[in-house]
Order: sequence, then structure tokens, then C-alpha cells
Amino acid sequence: MRTFPAHLLDTLLTCTALLACGTTTAQTFQGTGGPIPDDGTTVEFTVEVGGLAQPLQADQGLERICLDILHPWSSDMDVKLVNPAGMMIDLFGGVGGDGDHFTGTCLSEDAPITIAQASAPFTGTFRPMSPLGNVNNGTNGNGTWRLRIRDTYPFADAGSLVNWSLTFGPNAPGPFTLESTDLPLVMLETNGQEIPDGPKVQAMMHIVHNGPGSLNHPQDLPNEYTGHIGIQRRGNFSNILPQKPYNVETRFADGSNRNVSLLDMPAENDWILLAGYNDKSLMRNALAFELFRAMGHYAPRIRMTEVMLNGQYQGIYLLTERIKRDNGRVNIATLNPFENSGDDLTGGYIFKVDYYNASDSWTSPFSPLDHPGEQVHFVHYYPEADIISPEQREYLRSVVTGFETALYGDAFADPGTGYRAWLHTGSFIDYFLVNELARNVDGFKKSRFFHKDKDSNGGLIKSGPVWDFDWAWMNIQECYFGATDGSGWSHRINDCDPDINSPGWVIRLLQDPAFANELHCRYTELRQNVLSEAHLEQAMDSIAAVVAQAQQRHFTRWPIWGLNSGTPEIWPLAQSYSEEVQRLKNWVGLRLQWLDANMPGTCTSTTGLPVAEAPRVRAFPNPARDLLRVEVDRPDARLELLDATGRIVLQSRVADYDTSLPVGALATGAYMLRISSQDGSYTTLRIVVEP
Repeated sequence: MRTFPAHLLDTLLTCTALLACGTTTAQTFQGTGGPIPDDGTTVEFTVEVGGLAQPLQADQGLERICLDILHPWSSDMDVKLVNPAGMMIDLFGGVGGDGDHFTGTCLSEDAPITIAQASAPFTGTFRPMSPLGNVNNGTNGNGTWRLRIRDTYPFADAGSLVNWSLTFGPNAPGPFTLESTDLPLVMLETNGQEIPDGPKVQAMMHIVHNGPGSLNHPQDLPNEYTGHIGIQRRGNFSNILPQKPYNVETRFADGSNRNVSLLDMPAENDWILLAGYNDKSLMRNALAFELFRAMGHYAPRIRMTEVMLNGQYQGIYLLTERIKRDNGRVNIATLNPFENSGDDLTGGYIFKVDYYNASDSWTSPFSPLDHPGEQVHFVHYYPEADIISPEQREYLRSVVTGFETALYGDAFADPGTGYRAWLHTGSFIDYFLVNELARNVDGFKKSRFFHKDKDSNGGLIKSGPVWDFDWAWMNIQECYFGATDGSGWSHRINDCDPDINSPGWVIRLLQDPAFANELHCRYTELRQNVLSEAHLEQAMDSIAAVVAQAQQRHFTRWPIWGLNSGTPEIWPLAQSYSEEVQRLKNWVGLRLQWLDANMPGTCTSTTGLPVAEAPRVRAFPNPARDLLRVEVDRPDARLELLDATGRIVLQSRVADYDTSLPVGALATGAYMLRISSQDGSYTTLRIVVEP
């Protein structure tokens, strides 16, 4: 028999597992205990409830659950409650850090603080992570109740459930209900299945969107999507937070992919529901994606939604596109496993710096420039590691190694043979600016994407898309990035001994004065529009207006004001949404001031281009056989192809920023392409013509 805290004795009437104690006073039922293995499996402990005279509801329902768990690392515990009808609620998970045990821990809706606000061993009464009243929904409470526990960090340390109990009574909370929303409403149904880390389980999704200015109700007929999906939890750190993010794949009934357009986004089958728990502004990812897109690059499109899972309200989510090779997303060539030679082999590819294993990645032969001895790993993303052919693996590895060889060589700044022969500098500059504006340390060490198209389509390594900003746009407790004055370089994250090393390419690129000047000029240009304080504040106000009504429900569901809800912030924490938005605006202002004063390079023109700056140019394919395509950043450029004696063998003017030179009739060998502008500036590239 469980011994209850003294302050509960006057309200609880303890009963045996099968004995009801009346219908108007509190009734307590004791459950079974036992070991909690450390192999990642889920174990269930049961209690039999009988004698409840009426369905579960607010005037006679579940009031409290109490438990004792012995475990030396509290945040490993993920604990859920399942009622006899199969409804499941999250009690807690990821709380207490490395603290020990849950001792005399009770969960009740009338507690003053949530369990996330408390510390191990959690002695006392706390609010659970999900509303306890959700089980008091008119169903029969008599039958088998299950406490479902999983150790989320396997093969480290085991624990045990000592005892647990359920208390029913007349002071029970009612369900948290959503009557209507002005955001698109996403409803997920798993038929009693728990959503796993992977693989995806078959489920249903219904989306109601009655249009701008109209409300959407749970009882409305789905008019945006209704049908089968595959769903799994996603993320690493975000996966241990109470509001879970999900990968969603739209499917036909047989499980095959179903390409659909959701909320006016281009048709596809891979989608993500990003949770808002670790971002109380509800805009950090949305803002960064919008900025990169405004700079002229692809970034995942997003739509603000509210989500219900098996009838339970889950809060605000960003429905967004998964980064993927697709004509409407990362628009590079399709690469099939059998395409292993010629131009086909050269693209397209997507790779990244992220968490890795031996089978999905390769190790760079180079250490970061400023951290010799440290390893850098690149992860195959498209084609995926289990699909990519050996020839494609080797080709991509050789291209990246070739680029790094040029980057770290003595002639790295040579426009014909250095890094510019491999790299799309414009995309790297814009990626740098978005992530440095947000002071996004993750943007340089993980979730760090690159892509490369076929050589016939340009073939240069491009940076992006941008991704993962829920640890950005704020002051955090990480190395010197905890500064509260907006200072510090995120791209120097290797100085902080991170779990994943950054390639550190930017460190070397900034040693080229031409790159630094180009960066400074681009920043100067963007500060007049996309990165102006007026534009940024307008973007933040626009997002805040979209969620103005829904955020009240979201933060009722997740009462985290004044809490570090994931990211370890070091400044005074906001107590309301309006305060959070204003705090973000203030921080962006500080960050811009610091960047204005510290941006590398110089720029002598207010238009963003330095006086007599050499034209930016791409020439491909190189080596060339029939046609050499040349793209230049200004339409007045003149092209001259010179042989080894300095004789001009071909010349042309650029039309609409690009043109093609017919090189098929030229002798095999090396040539020099000179690109000159009317202002007298010029640049040269080394071109090889093949037979």
C-alpha cells in the first residue's frame, strides 16, 4: 500500500485495486510496479479500476496520479498514462536533467507549477505535461489503466517503478477543448498507436482550412486534405521536449507516396510538423526561412497551423516542407542508382554536416583550419545512404575533397584554379549572413546543408537550404555566445568544442580579401532592404499577427512563460507573448549594430558593389567540349577567350547576364577566359577544352 504525503490524507481515501469506495468521495487504486529496462523498450504497469458509478467527467473523474520511480538520470524517463478506452496522455518526459528519482511525486491539474519547472527528485505535487482532464471525456473509467514507461537513453542505466496509484473524485478537471481556430487545423489520428521515433506508422490526417477570415472547427468536414499518412517523431534534442515534432508522409491506402499540395504549397509527399515548444516567439524558423528566400534562394515554405492528435489539442505547429530534391524544392537533377558515368554522375547531390554513423557518411581528409586534428564528417542526404551507388559515393567525396584541396592550397584565392572553381560564393555569403544575423551556432555545425547540380547545369557546390533556428535569435549558455550585447561569431563554433565539428570553410574564405569585400558589399546592399530593421520588424509583426489568437491557446496548453523551455537562455525570460516578441526585436537591433561594426571586408559603393569590382562569373562545364556557358553578374560584360600565346580565339558580349561560347572547333588544351566590364574591371578564368 502506498503511503501518501501528509497533506493529502484529509482528501484521499485509499482503496484496494478492486474495491470501490463510493461515488462522491475520492477513490484511490494501487497499481503494479517493477523494473524499467535500459534497452529502449516500452514497459507497461497496470491498475484495475472498478466500481466507478458514472463515466469520467469533471464532477467525478481522474483527479490525481502519484508514483515513485528509482532512476539515476531522471530526464531519461518518458511516462504516459493510457485509460481503458485507449486514450493516452503524456505525463512527463525529459525533465530533471541528470537528477535522481521521482520520490513522492504526484500529478494534478490544480498544482501551482508544472513538473518541467521542478527539480529531481520531484517530491510534491505538480501539473503534468498534458492536461490530466483529457481522460475525463465521458468514457467509462472502469477497467485496466496502464502506466507506459520508456527509458529514452538505452544501454546506460536501468531503473524501477516502486509503486503508483490513481485517485478519482468530484474535483476532477475537464478536458482541454479547442472550439475553433483562425489557423488551418490539422487533425491526426493514430488508432491508438504511439508515434515512434521510426519507422513511420500508418495513420490518418485531416486538414480543415475554410479560408482567410473564416474559423475552422474540429467538427468541420476536412476540405484541404483527408487521407492516409505515415508519421514518426523527428529531431534529436527537440524529440525529448513535451511538444513533439513529426515527419509526415502523405500516402495512399496501400502505403505508396501520394503527392499533394497542402495549403498552397507545391505538391509533394514529405512534410514536417515543427513544434513551437522551444521557440516562444513562434517565429524563429519562419523568419530565417523567409530571409533566405528573399535573398533569392530556396528555403522551406511554412504555414502556421494548430494541431490535434487523437482528439487532444497539441498547440501551434509549423507545417513545412522537408528539404528534398524536387523541382519545387531543391531544384537539382534527379540522380538514379544506375547513373554512374559522364555528366549523369556529376549530380545532383545533397549532403550535410550533422549527426552521422559509419554507413551514411565519409570523413574529410582535412581538419578545420583553426583546429588541426579535429575530424569533419559529411553525411549523404540525396541520394540517401542506402540508395547511393559506390560510384556516386566516390564521386561526391572526390568533388568535396577537390574543393577542400583548392581551398587549403597556397593559390586558394586564384579565380581560375582556387575555391571559386568549385564553390558558388553567392550562396555561401547569403547563408553566412542569415545564420550570423540569427547568431545560429547550429547553422555551422549541424543541420548544415549543401547541394550540387550536374556539371552541365553549373556543377558548383552551393550552400543551403537554411534549417534549424530554434536555438538562434537569442542569448544562450554556449561558449562566448552567451553575450547579451548581440556580439560573437557563430561560424567560430569550433572554438566551443561542439559535439559535431564545423568544416570551418568560412574561416579560410574570409582570408581572401575579395571574398571578404564581396561579403561586406552584399551585407551593405541587403541592409537597405531585406536586412533593414524596418523590414525585419515588419516580418516579425506579420508573424505575430497570424498567431495572435492561437498563441493564447498554445501557451495555455504549454504554460512555459518564465521557463527555459529547452534552449538554455541567459537573459530575463518573458512573461507574455507580446513581451517575447518585443524582446526578440530588441535583440535583433543589438545584433545588427554589432554586425554593422564588425562585418569583415570593405565596400566603397553604397549600391553594394565596390568601385571597379571585378565581375562575378561562372563558366561551365569546365572542362568543356561543345559549348561553354558563361554567367556574369552584369549585362555589359565582354568575353574574350585567349589561347596559350595570348591570341583571342573567341569573343562575345553577354546577353541578359549569360551567353554560350562555341568551343567545339578549338584545339584541345588550356585557354584563358577574360571577362571585362565597361568600368575597366575584369577577371580571368582558366578553361580547358576536351576533345
